[in-house]
Amino acid sequence: MGRIQLTRAMSTLLLLAVCFGAMSQAVTTPRTPSPAATVVQTIGISTVSISYSRPSVKNREIWGKLVPYGWNKQGFGAGNSAPWRAGANENTVIKFSHPAIVEGHKVPAGSYGLFFVIYEDNSGEVILSRDSRSWGSFWYDSTQDEMRAKIQVKSNAPTELLTYDFTNFTKTSAELDLNWEKKQFPVKIEFAVDEIVLANAAEELKGQTGFGWQGYASAANYTLQNKVDYDQGIKWIDNAIAINKSFNTLNIKAGLLRSMGKTDEADKILNDAMAIATEAELNNYGYQLLNQGQTDKAIEVLTLNTQKFPKSANAWDSLGEAYAIKGDKKNAIPNFKKSLSLNPPANVKANSEKYLKQLGAL
Repeated sequence: MGRIQLTRAMSTLLLLAVCFGAMSQAVTTPRTPSPAATVVQTIGISTVSISYSRPSVKNREIWGKLVPYGWNKQGFGAGNSAPWRAGANENTVIKFSHPAIVEGHKVPAGSYGLFFVIYEDNSGEVILSRDSRSWGSFWYDSTQDEMRAKIQVKSNAPTELLTYDFTNFTKTSAELDLNWEKKQFPVKIEFAVDEIVLANAAEELKGQTGFGWQGYASAANYTLQNKVDYDQGIKWIDNAIAINKSFNTLNIKAGLLRSMGKTDEADKILNDAMAIATEAELNNYGYQLLNQGQTDKAIEVLTLNTQKFPKSANAWDSLGEAYAIKGDKKNAIPNFKKSLSLNPPANVKANSEKYLKQLGAL
């Protein structure tokens, strides 16, 4: 090959190499020294997720040095004063599945860049930015802030690797904590759980769930147990009863009517429910009443169970237990003995014998 041909061939190879390099990317390898992490927490039926990178302390001076106090003037990117990116590498991103309340501020569902500021007196700020895709805080733009709130930074046990965690749970809220070195940045996150659950139930019942009674019954029972929107609960439980009139569905309706102050209607529905109840349903209802401290009502229900199912050793054992819980030894003993006379299963026999020994009758 001549010199000119060789030079042309080498130029072609070089051009191909440059083009290939421009089109290709490096393969995925482990990220060091700040590994990526994601933590997800459910509050009610809503989720909060945090995606971040985890730097280590590595014997460095963190606060006021690696993480400056106050707003830091960036020498790269937008060149603006910026908060701390609350992690390493790309933006720390927080995502809400439903509208949330963050430190008292309403925040729409979606993804946000999460930033913090710390001052020398341990006061601080939490910031959510609608720009969640930039790298770190280099392109931070305050006009993109969704919310900003004051927080109080706390002292905490030493944490080598920056960690996000959730604590202090209630039905509707949790505290998001950033822990690093010996500091903790707490942020309260809340959801309108009841509203979210009921709205979600209404949507689910428009789909396949709405063809069965269980979905309507569970939605109605939620309104009963959480004391919300009884009128909607009645509509849902009526749909359930239309598909499956049973002790469970009628009992939920009775509970809703009673909560609405419609006692006479509730009693009638409950009587209808007990008339068609199975042995197990009456037994479970009796124990439910016992757990609620309604001992006399439980005895009434469990007595009905022995009348409807007189050959059930378990029914007599349960009635004996209700009397024993009440402290009525005179009525408890004969019911336990009746249970033992019916050749009970091993677990029922053991329970009756245990109580009879405690009552001094065995």
